[in-house]
Amino acid sequence: MDRRTMLGAGAGIAAVSALDWTSFASPASAATGHGGPLQMESDGTYATVPLAKPVISLGVAQSRVVPVELDNLKQTRMANVQHMADLIDAANGFSGPRDIIFFHEFPITGYNHRWDLKEARRAAIELPGEESEVLAAKAREYGSWLVFGSYVRDPDWPERLLSITTIMNGQGEIVAKHWKARNLKGFFPGGRELFTATIYDLLDEYVERYGWDEVIPITRTPLGNLATSSTQREPEIFRAMAMKGAEIILRTATGGFTPLDIQATSLYNGVYTAVANNSASPENPYYFADAGGGKSAIYAPGGDEMNKAETAFETLVSARIPIADFRARHRQPIVHSELYAPIFERYKSPYGPNLLADYQPTDATDAGRYLRAKTRWSK
Repeated sequence: MDRRTMLGAGAGIAAVSALDWTSFASPASAATGHGGPLQMESDGTYATVPLAKPVISLGVAQSRVVPVELDNLKQTRMANVQHMADLIDAANGFSGPRDIIFFHEFPITGYNHRWDLKEARRAAIELPGEESEVLAAKAREYGSWLVFGSYVRDPDWPERLLSITTIMNGQGEIVAKHWKARNLKGFFPGGRELFTATIYDLLDEYVERYGWDEVIPITRTPLGNLATSSTQREPEIFRAMAMKGAEIILRTATGGFTPLDIQATSLYNGVYTAVANNSASPENPYYFADAGGGKSAIYAPGGDEMNKAETAFETLVSARIPIADFRARHRQPIVHSELYAPIFERYKSPYGPNLLADYQPTDATDAGRYLRAKTRWSK
């Protein structure tokens, strides 16, 4: 089994550890000039910006995943971007325009489990960059907001490989770059681990730079409050998003996921949830064409299915969201946190935060070797 198969079956582990909760209300570091306090209400309400329209159209682009060729990098990466641009054209076609078009985790770079850190960083993009400018032109052409995942290089984080979900507005401006919250650890076969740097892996430095509010970021837009995630099976993350005011949670996947996990996000939190997975990809030389593809979907508050992909091939899953009516009656989820806050405070996940702060693994095997000795649970 490889990462594509594992993502559909992996069991998530809560990332909550014993933290000083009072520090969440204070800037992480006044000396840095970055970051800020946790922005969250405690009376059922949440912060918003005025809506541009009462009803929005969300389109989930279930598209292929094709890894770039490192010896033909620019051409193959731009071919993936051009394919996205073609699908944006199609999504805004005969059936009418889409306010948001949402892609999966790796539509630009693809994914190849054989890449080491240097190779994956070569495949990665920078934001903004040549690739995002192509997409920005399409956003401006249609006035569509775009949401897409990618491997990313960031000069502020040299030697790191980031997994970022980007939110781009209808003017082609990047308004948010959401880091992946955490990776599974101690799960993959053959002693391998993911070596992307996540918020959890660099938690202290991340908070020092950006503040606690960006650990679970909510992007407040004229189309609704958006949150994104490529994390699977960790309901606490999505509960926290809803507590902070997420109205639409956009979840990326590549190689499979558990539909019940997506549906439950809406059921338990009373929000809209969509998942964008890759399609069958005959052009991908490393996996069977239909490996882990399909099942992209949109769920209403309460968990009712609004629409889903009936095929594993490329398709658009769309729904109209009455965001104004929803906002008028929506409140934070009801959570009796006093009942179990002491349990959360005492709980320790098997792998603590900041494990990549002092060492960056060079490939999946090196990551496995390094992390095996870091578990906090008894063996």
